[in-house]
Amino acid sequence: MALVCHWPINGSSLVVAGANAGSSDTASYSGDPISTEPRINDRIRVPEVRLVGPNGEQVGIVRIEDALRLAQDADLDLVEVAGQARPPVCKLMDYGKFKYESAQKARESRRNQQLTVIKEQKLRPKIDKHDYETKRGHVIRFLEGGNKVKVTIMFRGREQSRPELGYRLLQRLAEDIGDLAVVEAAPKQDGRNMTMVLAPTKKPVQRKSTAAATTDAPAEVEA
Repeated sequence: MALVCHWPINGSSLVVAGANAGSSDTASYSGDPISTEPRINDRIRVPEVRLVGPNGEQVGIVRIEDALRLAQDADLDLVEVAGQARPPVCKLMDYGKFKYESAQKARESRRNQQLTVIKEQKLRPKIDKHDYETKRGHVIRFLEGGNKVKVTIMFRGREQSRPELGYRLLQRLAEDIGDLAVVEAAPKQDGRNMTMVLAPTKKPVQRKSTAAATTDAPAEVEA
């Protein structure tokens, strides 16, 4: 049994297969992602397709000739959006406009991404006040630039028997810059060193240079 479907565009109508309410032919399409280069219009060489209207409405299974006619009448393209389905799912859309908007969104997404760099700042457990202020300034500068910072306490000789000195120094640094960073990796002993990783809490000031894709670059060390 067939069902005559009156299409709202230009008064067109077509015969849709599978009129029974319980038929699988009337199953809704959830929307598979469109491939990079889908088949469109006369490049779709199958006898019938499951057709989706320009506003997402489910039309049903129709002959390819009827689907192409509806696309032409509406001044739209017939685009295959799920070629692996049986029959393939096709949608009526302005494909040129769709490609343009997709490219715009991709460019905007890349523009909003930033390069994530892990800087490293090294300290000694018995650092004096002046050196500590200098090193803290470096850490603040790194964080304000949107970079993560690996803080390394280097122990030498008998200092290795006093790990609490390094732990307290890292705690002090974390507290001093608490409004700029969060502790991403808590202090831990690593051989003769003790390390802690800080991550910025604020977004860096965007520069006019082209933003690169987000990635963890090799650590840059500043002694």
